[in-house]
Amino acid sequence: MAGSQPQPYESALDAIPGSHPYPRSSRYHDAEIGIHIQPDGTPVRYVKRRLLPPLGEVAEDTATHTVSSGERPDHLGQRYFGDPAAWWRIADANPVLDPRELTAEPGEEIEIPNGFPGGGGGGGGGRHG
Repeated sequence: MAGSQPQPYESALDAIPGSHPYPRSSRYHDAEIGIHIQPDGTPVRYVKRRLLPPLGEVAEDTATHTVSSGERPDHLGQRYFGDPAAWWRIADANPVLDPRELTAEPGEEIEIPNGFPGGGGGGGGGRHG
């Protein structure tokens, strides 16, 4: 492993203005990349604010999951999408500001989005409950 040295793939993306450095499984994959020019002329890339559609206007189907004691958002990401880092998909489908709110109350029902761009199955496979 190269340690802190940038990987060739990452360096190539950095050289292309507007290219997207996030994988398809990232919550930031579809977010727009902006470039801020500092007073000294140095360009700095950043991810523009990511806005979610209002709840109820989300086109994708969801399944319901009843939270059990001891569950965490990353557990649900692993269970429904095969990736603990995919918890953000569940957070996006529910009205919470802090992902810990998703599993704070055992017995609460939360929405699990079906499908996952770039991999994973989704919550509709009967694995919820």
